[in-house]
Amino acid sequence: MVTHLEASLQRDIDLIRGKIQDMARRCEQALTTCLKAFQESNRQLAYSVILRDRYIDELEKEVDRLCLEFIIRQQPVAGHLRFVYSTIKINAELERIGDYAESIARQILKLSKYDLKAFHSQFVEIANLSIPMLHAAVQAFVEQNAELARKSMIVEDEVDVLRNKINATLLGAHRENKIPIEALTPMMTIARRLERVSDQAKNICEEVLYICTGESYKHQGTDSFRILFVDKDNACLSQMAEAVANALALPKLVFTSAGLDPKAVDPETLKFLNEKGIKVARATSKSVQQVPNFDHYQVIITLEPEIKKALPASPNRVITLEWPVKDPSKVQGSAADVHAAYEETFRYIQEHIEDLAEAIDDSE
Repeated sequence: MVTHLEASLQRDIDLIRGKIQDMARRCEQALTTCLKAFQESNRQLAYSVILRDRYIDELEKEVDRLCLEFIIRQQPVAGHLRFVYSTIKINAELERIGDYAESIARQILKLSKYDLKAFHSQFVEIANLSIPMLHAAVQAFVEQNAELARKSMIVEDEVDVLRNKINATLLGAHRENKIPIEALTPMMTIARRLERVSDQAKNICEEVLYICTGESYKHQGTDSFRILFVDKDNACLSQMAEAVANALALPKLVFTSAGLDPKAVDPETLKFLNEKGIKVARATSKSVQQVPNFDHYQVIITLEPEIKKALPASPNRVITLEWPVKDPSKVQGSAADVHAAYEETFRYIQEHIEDLAEAIDDSE
């Protein structure tokens, strides 16, 4: 026989689940509408997504309130406590997905005057991975289905690969003057937002597994601390910083570099590093949008003025540092003057990396 307390507990749980389902449905609808607006260059649909985001925000506040009342009234333990704890986190993930949909809609407004039909198929492909993954993640939460959560998580890797492929296609088209710079950044942002939807869906799956098993699956097997060097073109400064950092072979620290507008790697930089016995991991530059799992970096180091303002927003509590270092590739003068400039920049970067690595080690 079901007691009054058990019935009350189940009613509260069903109410919270229903609100999460409603919120997820609105997120899916917003993303699907964005895709249609992109394909049809439909500004009205894009505006509708922006205007409706407030409903998702309101639902987030309501779910938070219901969860708080549930904790106070029911005083849950064990599985029920895990349920409400994870629901609060899933609620935040869904609200963020709603923000991604709004961001995509705003980018679509910037693109409405361009003919981009040649690129539609890849965006449809990534959306057709991310949106169903989100649906499956929420279904796994509602059903408390650990197996469905595990299967859904696998899709995230496919989305990452596809997003990198889209970025490469867009950058190639830009170099061939098939896409103006005014359209390139919005399109890369849309691809990034769709990739982030899969990241949030994976987070939801991890919360489902925690509810079902009591074990945390967050970032399992990843003890590394990620540091990204950014400059304007990823041709000299950031390439040197990445190469120097990796040559130090610091345990648990992962370094990479990128530029806001990538250009060919400076040959003098490669020559100088080779003289130092340091090999550059890759002799090609990449944009910030091409950095896999950009939001997983704990530290971003900007090597030129104004770079920080131009970086894409990250939902994580990323630490941004500014290292005011001279770009030796722009120094004019004798061979000795140029070499001295490279040497000065090299020493500055090496000393700061060593100090930062020691500080990270101490903080842990």
